[in-house]
Amino acid sequence: MTLQQQIRANRWRTALLLLLFGVLIAIVLGAVYFAVDLSLLVVIGIALIAYGVIMWFASASVVASLAGAHPITRDQHPELWQAVEAAAVGAGLARTPAVYIIEDPAPNAFAAGRNPEHAYVAATTGLVDLMGARELRAVMAHEIAHVRNRDVRLMALTAVLAGALLILSDILLRVFIFGGGRNNSNNPFALIGVLVALVLAPIGAVMIQMALSRRREFLADASAAEITGDPEGMARALAVLQADTRQVGHVGRATAHLYIESPLVKGRGLLGSLGGMFQTHPRLDDRIAALEEAGGFRLDRGFLNAVPVQ
Repeated sequence: MTLQQQIRANRWRTALLLLLFGVLIAIVLGAVYFAVDLSLLVVIGIALIAYGVIMWFASASVVASLAGAHPITRDQHPELWQAVEAAAVGAGLARTPAVYIIEDPAPNAFAAGRNPEHAYVAATTGLVDLMGARELRAVMAHEIAHVRNRDVRLMALTAVLAGALLILSDILLRVFIFGGGRNNSNNPFALIGVLVALVLAPIGAVMIQMALSRRREFLADASAAEITGDPEGMARALAVLQADTRQVGHVGRATAHLYIESPLVKGRGLLGSLGGMFQTHPRLDDRIAALEEAGGFRLDRGFLNAVPVQ
């Protein structure tokens, strides 16, 4: 499969997952309609709209605060700035996103923002110190690809939708347990709808968000290879990330899906045996294999002997 075919395939899968998200939202809204009095439903609707608007416009600053990221100038980290600028030019962006740094020895990076005009790229000091020039360019091209492909908008949107669904399911649960909603005890369809929504909403929202993240990582890898013209450089960068076992210090599950590599401890036991179902990222081996197949090369990992990974 070529890089262009890989990009198109990932976009179709993303569209399918967004359709599933829409179906889940419809199910929950139907359950809310049957379970909650109309006057309360109006209040809930206004509150959720306000929540969505605030989170949409504040998402970038919230993510930066949670990650401990702060903007830097070109003089502070010239090599990082140059890598971001080169990637932005290669991607055809109208402007170079702002560059942020995270004071953390673990190598990682992410992009955030609601659109290319309000996006930024963040990298840890560990990534800048560990990566060679070739690998650093590839990582920044990966993050710029998230900006160009509108992944930052997509993931901000899914985070807002997932948060709204979780709030709705919590309201349904409280109404179901404590009462206060409509009297639909004689309507079996209403009861079934509420029960289905209570089960599907929290699980489905999180799993669809994770699946979207995994699909977009494959797409960003392929796009980065296209931007740089160096699929092997992208594979080398992923191999360095795989070899280094350090974990980012300040991160939570709400923002883990944004990073180039999962910043959380990998699942063990039951979670690890389920093939990464509950992981926000695909396996690095799978991502490297996809680049090898599309680029027609076989990665020689001997270069890692000269990389000071921990």
